[in-house]
Amino acid sequence: MPRNTSINSVLIIGSGPIVIGQACEFDYSGSQAALSLKEEGISVSIINSNPATIMTDNVVADHVYLLPLTCESIEQILQENQIDAVLPTMGGQTALNLCIEASNRGLWEKYNVKVIGVDVAAIEKTENREEFRQLMVDIGVGVATSKIANSFLEGKEAAQIIGFPLVIRPSYTLAGTGGGFVHKKEEFDAALNRGLHASPTHEVLVEQAVLGWKEFELELLRDTNDNVIIICTIENFDPMGIHTGDSITVAPGMTLSDKCYQDMRNQAIKMMRSIGTFAGGCNVQFSVNPENEEIIAIEINPRVSRSSALASKATGYPIAKIAAKLAIGYNLDELQNQITKTTSAYFEPTLDYVIVKVPRFNFDKFKGANKELGLQMKAVGEVMSIGRTFIEALQKAAQSLETGRAGLGADGRQSRNLEEIMHSLEHPSADRLFHIKDAFELGVPLESIRKATLIDKWFLVQIQELVYLENELRRYQLNNIPRDFFMTLKQKGYSDYQIAWLLSNVTEDEVYARRKELGINRVYKMVDTCAAEFPAHTPYYYSTFEEENESIASDRKKIIVLGSGPNRIGQGIEFDYSCVHGLLAAKECGYEAIMVNCNPETVSTDFNMADKLYFEPVFWEHVREIIELEKPEGVIVQLGGQTALKMAERLEALGVKIIGTSFENMDLAEDRGRFSDLLKDLDIPYPKYGVATSAEEALVVAKEVGYPVLVRPSYVLGGQGMSIVINDEDLEKAVVNLLKNLPGNHILIDHFLDRAEEAESDSISDGEDVHIIGMMEHIEPAGIHSGDSSAVLPPFSLSEAVQQKMEEYSIKLAKALNVRGLLNIQFAIKDENVFVIEANPRASRTVPFIAKAYDVPYINIATKVMLGANKLKDFTIVRKLKGYAIKEPVFSFSKFPEVDKQLGPEMKSTGEAIRFIKDLNDPHFRELYSQKSMFLNAQ
Repeated sequence: MPRNTSINSVLIIGSGPIVIGQACEFDYSGSQAALSLKEEGISVSIINSNPATIMTDNVVADHVYLLPLTCESIEQILQENQIDAVLPTMGGQTALNLCIEASNRGLWEKYNVKVIGVDVAAIEKTENREEFRQLMVDIGVGVATSKIANSFLEGKEAAQIIGFPLVIRPSYTLAGTGGGFVHKKEEFDAALNRGLHASPTHEVLVEQAVLGWKEFELELLRDTNDNVIIICTIENFDPMGIHTGDSITVAPGMTLSDKCYQDMRNQAIKMMRSIGTFAGGCNVQFSVNPENEEIIAIEINPRVSRSSALASKATGYPIAKIAAKLAIGYNLDELQNQITKTTSAYFEPTLDYVIVKVPRFNFDKFKGANKELGLQMKAVGEVMSIGRTFIEALQKAAQSLETGRAGLGADGRQSRNLEEIMHSLEHPSADRLFHIKDAFELGVPLESIRKATLIDKWFLVQIQELVYLENELRRYQLNNIPRDFFMTLKQKGYSDYQIAWLLSNVTEDEVYARRKELGINRVYKMVDTCAAEFPAHTPYYYSTFEEENESIASDRKKIIVLGSGPNRIGQGIEFDYSCVHGLLAAKECGYEAIMVNCNPETVSTDFNMADKLYFEPVFWEHVREIIELEKPEGVIVQLGGQTALKMAERLEALGVKIIGTSFENMDLAEDRGRFSDLLKDLDIPYPKYGVATSAEEALVVAKEVGYPVLVRPSYVLGGQGMSIVINDEDLEKAVVNLLKNLPGNHILIDHFLDRAEEAESDSISDGEDVHIIGMMEHIEPAGIHSGDSSAVLPPFSLSEAVQQKMEEYSIKLAKALNVRGLLNIQFAIKDENVFVIEANPRASRTVPFIAKAYDVPYINIATKVMLGANKLKDFTIVRKLKGYAIKEPVFSFSKFPEVDKQLGPEMKSTGEAIRFIKDLNDPHFRELYSQKSMFLNAQ
């Protein structure tokens, strides 16, 4: 059936600010869906309050509403536009909940708007735990024994009937919020209360716990003819008991028998067909008993999910794009396979490789947090890797995490504490994967590890084999490793760094040179969705060690953009936004734009975004070989946050051109001590400071600059390790901790300007002219990390003289640092005196906010300036903001109720929202400002 011609305008509901459990995967889905609908000539409107997303760009939608996700905002949009249909399946649980609320209020009926992509009644069936359970019973799909409870008394009765251990699952919550396992009767009352309060309907499911069972996810698509296909089967490395967002996952499934797989497929299709007549995407989760392969259904999500983005990147099948077309009436056999361009979308992808997803945690930001993993998701991001085998992909994922690991162990960071390791195996946390390898190295038997972790034996055997290989390698020296064995090590995912560490007396560069002598080179394979059965036309690659290389470098002039790796606190979706605009600008300037990144949630890793995508770790060895193959004109590191910036020194040493500001000048800004010396030379005020490399030196510096002092390391992002201290004892502790976690780092000791205001500027420089793109005043005072502070654009209470000083210092610094591209500067203001705290010659988290507030494509402009294609005078910049824009941080403290929520110099927010106000009499602004006034005026 061709598309529904009565639908000419669609509203897509976004997911709002990034929180744990709902991250930038919905930016990817929303962007894909919007572009897919625009291809059909449909007018697309988007509502989302997140300024850091691509989906809230005018390049994606016809009308963008940066409004709070409320029914009042929805009605405003429906009054201003003729909207024919709403698509709520691209914005996660937030969008679905808003869709239900709008439906209950009668908004869709009042404005004659169709809900497409999902059936509202289906949402009710899947989110209401009792309705879901009963539906599964009715259609003959197995479920765990359970009872619904709407009160404390009902919950107690359910527990008495089911017995322990059991699971509490609140209805209508995101990422397992409020849920958890209860192993003992004594723990039940508190857990039940948490679940009931977490559910907006005060309802929980008390369910039999199937601890140790395997967990699987299936991604499905269905069209209006009721055709259903399975896009991807994902197996959890971790058994039941750990939220899928916190679990290592693998595709395709590694340990499924064909009989069990076929049974699971049939049940998933039956489940999708049972929840309404909608056309679109769906995610189904199952648990499988490892003893007899009994299958029970865990849940079904009739929307695009976190796993949908992963499945899209894993298979090359653009789920959100196709789901959007199905929602407007197309059938699967009427749509084209986006990669082969010759087959239809009515096919199931075939993989001739393995993908592994590993979550990224930020427990360091939540001191005192319970790090044990369970039903409530705690990961802040994830990486995905692709390899020919599971173990190759697993090692590549470990290299992608940005946690300082060079692979799965063999890098000098192994634990040798058996008690600690065994506790970690039984009580899973972020490090359990690495501790499994550590346990094998210490000689713990495989069966003991299996009993402690309940992880399938097949996975454990793969990791155990690494220990055998490492013992074999230690028999050799670099110059006599047999070529075949060297090749085996590389095929098992070992980095050159790991091999060097295992050999003890050689360097990473020496290992690299030796394998090049032996002709052991990384080759690139195409992700084609069909295991090479049909030719593919999309340049989407991963690396491995074989003979044939499928990535042929063109003779075009090229630019490589380095991505930001996994999301984490301090480095989030704003850098993906920057990378995407960098790619678009490079293409507009006539370059072949090449993307390197490993984050499956992002728009930058969409195979349609760059001219060529390498889904690879942003890890030196991988980046180096891509550069050697492609021979680009240069590499852009300014847009990928600290991940990309950390490559700059090695790129410089290799003779690779860094596009934009030079490494030398970026390093000058990053080195806090040298930067303060520059400020002194420029006669720019700055807090008194000193540099220390030990606790003893720090005490001397603190005495000179005076307490309170701000203690911070160089070369970090998101305020990592920063603290404010008021005496020698606290200073000594802070410095010792920093040097323990960041050995060899220089520690900067600044005099802290107590009760100062904070502000910042962002600017673009082309080497001659400097354009201030925005100046913001913070609501919170100095001492609160800028990422955790509300910021108002333009400043609302800073005097004209202060703003002039900020502009003067911004221009001075841009010229002194010879900035080509972006520059962010943080200021402290006290008694009308302006002090510079730091400068960052790179994309910042505030640039997307400013770009959205003023409706100016600043990253696009900055990239063209970096490339030397344009000067600032070539652009006519018209700002459209009337009134003020407020950037408001959003936190995920609900995941860590036990931690200190006090804000300080180390960033803790997971995302942000934008709010527009007409004037300073706005009630929301007055409330925020009163808090600031109270603090600044406090005695």
